[in-house]
Amino acid sequence: MSLNIIVLAKQVPDTRNVGKDAMKEDGTINRAVLPAIFNPEDLNALEQALKLKDLYPGTKITILTMGPARAAEIIREGMYRGADGGIVLSDRAFAGADTLATSYALSAAVKKIGEYDMIIGGRQAIDGDTAQVGPQVAEKLGLPQVTYAEDIIEVIDGKVTIKRRIESGVETVKAPLPLVVTVNGSADECRPRNAKAIQKYKYAAVPSEVAEDEAKKALIEKRPYLAIGEWNAAYVDADLEQCGLNGSPTKVKSIENVVFTAKEARCVGNNDQELEDLIKELIVNHTIG
Repeated sequence: MSLNIIVLAKQVPDTRNVGKDAMKEDGTINRAVLPAIFNPEDLNALEQALKLKDLYPGTKITILTMGPARAAEIIREGMYRGADGGIVLSDRAFAGADTLATSYALSAAVKKIGEYDMIIGGRQAIDGDTAQVGPQVAEKLGLPQVTYAEDIIEVIDGKVTIKRRIESGVETVKAPLPLVVTVNGSADECRPRNAKAIQKYKYAAVPSEVAEDEAKKALIEKRPYLAIGEWNAAYVDADLEQCGLNGSPTKVKSIENVVFTAKEARCVGNNDQELEDLIKELIVNHTIG
């Protein structure tokens, strides 16, 4: 048995290392000073797909991402680890998308891909923390979904056994194929790059990356496995009214930079009563709660 797996991935600014210049005066992210990285939980999702590929030889893994042409970098990163290829959804019409518009574009691309058994993605992205895109893709495609996955254990007779990490502990569930799975950061970390794969795929690119480089274009024509797909809204038959800003009901009214500074220190005794009094005070003045 072999599987066709689509891994949903996102290139995100590295918000784990935010400095004083990370925000612009208008409150938006200064992407120029934050390195772009493979969204961490999407790497966990990729590892689950790679484990299935190890279990079931012949399995094909396609990485699907939405963004500018430079987002092809995370597809190359995936190929270095064992993915078979990928597609970048790139169109100005997709710009400014919230989770609803993003999930619409991704689901349109999945329909265009056509053949798939499983769609796997990270639980959420570190630049949004909504955990909405995966479930919304499942709803738009009419597929069952399993969220908070920690381990995709096996696939037998068209059913997938999955271990979930939930608030009250761990549960194991079964779900039919095809389905959407979102993976927690508590799942196995993604395996490192493979040296041979780096040498094989380091020149992989989308067409717009090599548009003015005849040598690279010739190389990709000679070695088709280096071609990364680059699809626009028209190619996936997307309704422009449901893409980008047009399809995004979420509107940001205002953004504020909040800087916490220590103005005073307070010592609390090592006893339950003083700790309880402090917590009540913090709740009353809305510091917490």
